Amino acid sequence: MTDEQKKRWLEPLLNQEMFSAYSMTEPQGGSDPRLFKTHAAREGDEWVINGEKWFTSAGRVADLLFVMCTNGIFIVPRTTPGVEIMPEPRNHNHIIYRDVRIPLDHLLGPEDGAHILAQRRLGGGRIHHAMRTIAQCKLAFDMMCERALSRQSHGAIIADHQMVQEKIAESYAKLRMLRLLVLETAWKIDQTSAQDCRTDIATVKFTMSRVLREISFDSLQIHGSLGTTDLTPLQDMYAGAPTMGLADGADEVHKSTVARRVLRDYEPHEGYFPREFLPYRKEQAWEKMKPVFEANPELAEAADRWKAYRERRG
Repeated sequence: MTDEQKKRWLEPLLNQEMFSAYSMTEPQGGSDPRLFKTHAAREGDEWVINGEKWFTSAGRVADLLFVMCTNGIFIVPRTTPGVEIMPEPRNHNHIIYRDVRIPLDHLLGPEDGAHILAQRRLGGGRIHHAMRTIAQCKLAFDMMCERALSRQSHGAIIADHQMVQEKIAESYAKLRMLRLLVLETAWKIDQTSAQDCRTDIATVKFTMSRVLREISFDSLQIHGSLGTTDLTPLQDMYAGAPTMGLADGADEVHKSTVARRVLRDYEPHEGYFPREFLPYRKEQAWEKMKPVFEANPELAEAADRWKAYRERRG
């Protein structure tokens, strides 16, 4: 990217004078980049993009579209001829790119570097999603507590009912744990990089959607029939939780990523029983204490008596 482009695009983006949308997902492959078909072919001094993208959030109102192709990520102004935004869905747009021509310098980063750039963008994006999710959870929780103190049922305010208290206590714990998990992950990214924190980022990703779903649902329940209407934000929060479980990659994929990466630090045990099998640990402890017993015959004698007593007791 040239200095002129940085001034023309990056400064307005940072100043929120312009807005961008990330055009990655495709109808036939979801978020699996190995199945993507959108491609940019070089013709003279231009790139010609053809393909189809799905779930480009806010694509309809964006000034710039960051289009992930099989051979790189390209910056496409939304008004470029050939960019066709479908009528539905309204918020997460379906976009068809038909012979979209852009200058050669609209390639973002190196050619064939889309996967690396996408991971860098998505890592930070998932943390931003998590921070916004915490704000939603906090609002739902505050509404839950306020409602519990404001309504009566069966002769008492509903805050005195144990079922309501359980929902409040559980929601409080979930919110606090999510907040700390996100803070720790953001701190780790600052200390290293998003690439080095993939396990933590993936953990945040699938945790936040579950916590939002559970807290918003409990708050909705405590609000009763009002919670099911569009007169509070609760119904929208609860309905949006599945979206958070799919945006920037399905939760199931992130759970698999976490499991695979965590298991790298472990090894299988030998034999039928795990390393913490108590008979093994006793043998190891006895072996470890031999030098102490040799230096202290009285202690060794007491240990032998205790061992014999345990063996008689079975």
